[in-house]
Formats: sequence, structure tokens, C-alpha cells
Amino acid sequence: VQLQASGGGLVQAGGSLRLSCAASGRSFSWYRMGWFRQAPGKEREFVAVATGGGENTYYADFVKGRFTISRDRAKDTVYLQMNSLKPEDTAVYYCAATRVPSIVPSVYEYWGRGTLVTVSS
Repeated sequence: VQLQASGGGLVQAGGSLRLSCAASGRSFSWYRMGWFRQAPGKEREFVAVATGGGENTYYADFVKGRFTISRDRAKDTVYLQMNSLKPEDTAVYYCAATRVPSIVPSVYEYWGRGTLVTVSS
């Protein structure tokens, strides 16, 4: 059972990136899929989550209006479109899956390995 995040990289402030998280080994189509991030020396923090069908989403305040989470159930993939990136968005981004509505990392049952996003000023 794997969640594989990809799409990270180096981008200038104001730029955009699209992260993807593909599931393998089992279907996560009915799981809530979330994105978290962890900057050096900081705790892992919630970014966004989407329900199984993707019809309901919830965002951390610091990404509202800039990031969009979406999912393709047919591909069992969740995306995070990140626009207007800021240097403070620099972090390793992780995707995760849970059956329980939550923004708390410990509640999430499955985790991807993370992808590094670096935003230069």
C-alpha cells in the first residue's frame, strides 16, 4: 500500500506548482485525502483535505485562495495546485489518507514519502 507524492521542485516566489499523490496497492477513493507540510525545524502542519468524492474541501488559513486540492477518483490520485507561492511555503509536502474527518496528522492512517517544494525569493 503506497501513496506516492510527486511534483515538487524549485520555483520563484509568485510561481506555481502542482503536486500529485497517486495511490497503489489499494483504493483510497473513499478516504479523505489530505496534504500536510513540514518545514525544517518545524512540526508537520495541515494544508488541505478533500473528502472521498472531492466535493468538500477544507484549507488551512495560510493557503486559502492560493492552493486548491482536487482528486481524480478514477485515477485514485489527489492533486494540490499551488499558486502565488511564497518563500514561507518552502517545505516537504506529504499526502495522507484517513477515514476520519480531521486535520490532525496522527489521525491519518497512510502517508506518502513527501516531495520537496522550495520557493526562492
